Amino acid sequence: MPRPHPEPRRLEILATAADLASAEGLDRLSIGALAANVEMSKSGLFAHFGAKEALQAAVVDHAAAAFELAVLARASEAPAGLPRLQALVAHWIDHVEHSVYRGGCFFDAASSEFASRPGRIREQLASLCKLWLAELREQAELAVRLGELDASVDPDQLSFQLHAYVGEANWSHQLLDEPAAFDRARAAVAATLAACAPPEPRPKESNT
Repeated sequence: MPRPHPEPRRLEILATAADLASAEGLDRLSIGALAANVEMSKSGLFAHFGAKEALQAAVVDHAAAAFELAVLARASEAPAGLPRLQALVAHWIDHVEHSVYRGGCFFDAASSEFASRPGRIREQLASLCKLWLAELREQAELAVRLGELDASVDPDQLSFQLHAYVGEANWSHQLLDEPAAFDRARAAVAATLAACAPPEPRPKESNT
């Protein structure tokens, strides 16, 4: 079911809120702090979102919609299986590397912040991240069935590894200012997928 198109002003507010949350923390995001940044009254902003938790949930949804456009929609153009898996990871790395958010990957930042804090926002983040891992795993499973990856490949392990490479690149880039972080992630992805390739068929022996 397609998402409804929010009004431009609401989109502008949510983009600012996501940027603030990525850099300063989703929990520090408040109606008052956001109102100052978008030059609105608290009452005007409250009319858009209501309480703080509703604002936080809307920001997570906004980041998820941006991810859908930048990663999932673009990768869907590739054939299902190994080409789709490669496209998903490639577009994901590009999305994180060229993030519009000061804090880099929005979901890395928010997940770290809410991992040990039960509640609506943690459940929302966990649900979205599980869906993403399931998409990676589904394409890996299909690639195995199609013979594009070796039959011994564990799709759960492979999706875990691919996910870890991008998370590590985001951490290294954000905290250590490592300029080659995302190129290292691309190299790790390529090496891992190459190692998972099925063996080349042996040439038939000649009888002459």
